[in-house]
Amino acid sequence: MDRNKALEVRNISKKYKENFAVQHLSFDIERGTIFGLLGPNGAGKTTLLRMITGILVPDNGEIYVQGQKTDLVSNAKFIGYMPEERGLYKKMRAEEQAIYLAQLKGLPKSEAKERVHYWFDRLDMNSWKNKTVEEVSKGMGQKLQFVCTVIHEPSLIILDEPFSGLDPLNADIIKNEIYELAKQGATIVFSTHRMEQVEEICQQIVLMNKGKIILNDTVVNAKKQYQKGEYILKGERLENLAQVNELYTSETLTDKEIKLSLLDGKKPNELLAYLSNQDIELSSLALDTPSLNEIFIELVKGDNS
Repeated sequence: MDRNKALEVRNISKKYKENFAVQHLSFDIERGTIFGLLGPNGAGKTTLLRMITGILVPDNGEIYVQGQKTDLVSNAKFIGYMPEERGLYKKMRAEEQAIYLAQLKGLPKSEAKERVHYWFDRLDMNSWKNKTVEEVSKGMGQKLQFVCTVIHEPSLIILDEPFSGLDPLNADIIKNEIYELAKQGATIVFSTHRMEQVEEICQQIVLMNKGKIILNDTVVNAKKQYQKGEYILKGERLENLAQVNELYTSETLTDKEIKLSLLDGKKPNELLAYLSNQDIELSSLALDTPSLNEIFIELVKGDNS
């Protein structure tokens, strides 16, 4: 175990009857990292998150949070967990509920009230603080659940689909709070199906499928690793490039935009030399980097075939 790591997962497995939900998973997360946990439905993400929090116990292997072996009771002060399903009391008023849950996390009532007032002011929640959960929208309930997750200032924050039900404005507010919490030293584990959010927010990702890890890397390295030698060119007279060629294949995107895909064995400098001799007027030339969504689909399909 390493106290400089926020989370260490060591060869954990979990089986239900004869089926593995998680099998032989190992990875680390550095402190202060925004980490993306990805995978299709049934990949084992929720089971993994519940083992990290101590709700479930692995059949084998070990999990350490802040260098301490995970345990439901002792790790309560270290971990904030926001599940995908709304875990709130429907008949309880929003402010009253946030104070109550903060106390369950070990805060004295006076301090719980202070922190709740701070967060309700910060996230513009005061106008509905006396409403019950069943009286507010899903998005407002999501903001309340976020506050209840971070109220005790945990060092490891687990967010499962945190933007569900939020309009773009409130999603942006929560996103900025995630950045701020990470800047203050918290480690964020972020699980979602929205690849564009992961690509924007996360630094490191793990992609799971069938209970196993099929990708564990930084977002930057993953996108570099799966580049396919494709370039987007913008400019004038690009129709001259849309011809059969021994260097690349081409796809016309618009009258001023074309995609060139290098053939196997061809080098970028060969393309640059070729373009310099053509009667075209380039305004930009950029490597067409694959999105995380494209990488996700390619890897999961390959693993399922």
